[in-house]
Amino acid sequence: MAAKQIVSNLPPIVTDKHFEHASVFEPENLLREARRQKDLPEGRVPEICLLDPDGDIVRALIKSGLAHRSACWACYHTDLYEFYWEGEHFGIIGCAVGASFAVLLAEQLFVSGCRLLLSMTSAGQILEQGPLPYFILIARALRDEGTSYHYLPPSDFAEADPLLVERALQAAANSPQPVYCGATWTTDAPYRETLAAIETCRDRNILAVEMEAAALYAFAQARQKPVLCFAHVTNRMAVSEGDFEKGEADGAQDSLRVIAATARGWRKLQPQAETSSLTAR
Repeated sequence: MAAKQIVSNLPPIVTDKHFEHASVFEPENLLREARRQKDLPEGRVPEICLLDPDGDIVRALIKSGLAHRSACWACYHTDLYEFYWEGEHFGIIGCAVGASFAVLLAEQLFVSGCRLLLSMTSAGQILEQGPLPYFILIARALRDEGTSYHYLPPSDFAEADPLLVERALQAAANSPQPVYCGATWTTDAPYRETLAAIETCRDRNILAVEMEAAALYAFAQARQKPVLCFAHVTNRMAVSEGDFEKGEADGAQDSLRVIAATARGWRKLQPQAETSSLTAR
């Protein structure tokens, strides 16, 4: 007898998610097995970790001899590097492109000792804020990807923690790099950024398009973990030649200045650690 076919008027991405249920597949269990198979020592990652989807920051750090590969990071898919910048100890993973990959790494980082996760991704300009390149602290992201719907019920946007955003903006106020604040559009399909979709985003006051923030913010809200995402706006979707210029060292030093300022802002929250929902449990 043929199996009964269940037909729903809703796509599976928004049905039967059971957000209140625990996952069977837990990140700490995967890392345990990876550590066993690779014969790696136990260890913890730095408290502040970065996702660097373009890989420009981590390549610049390695080239300058400032970063070394972590000996205890057990992920099957990535290497984690450690470095110091402006007195702060960071971990960084390069080439973490896309919503699902970014959240996979976020899950693993927070069970490995991370207490604040930052993402610095390049982005396409939708509403001009100034001469390219510049930075956007992403306050909320349009959920046009798939991963966020496994963490939160459907909604248009995933939101950053407002206190984290406030402190990061205060910390960046004296930065020589322009840092704006607003919404972005997170997409899984960069080569389907149609003119109609871009115009719709302009009408919604969306500043740029990227590939990770909505999923990372949904993860952050569902897991009660501190995450902040930045967009380094470097291009206009390559509609003309000469696009994607980030500046000196592919923008690595400018990005690190913004990241270091954000770390200082987060450190100032730590006296509230026992009562603030921003603190990782």
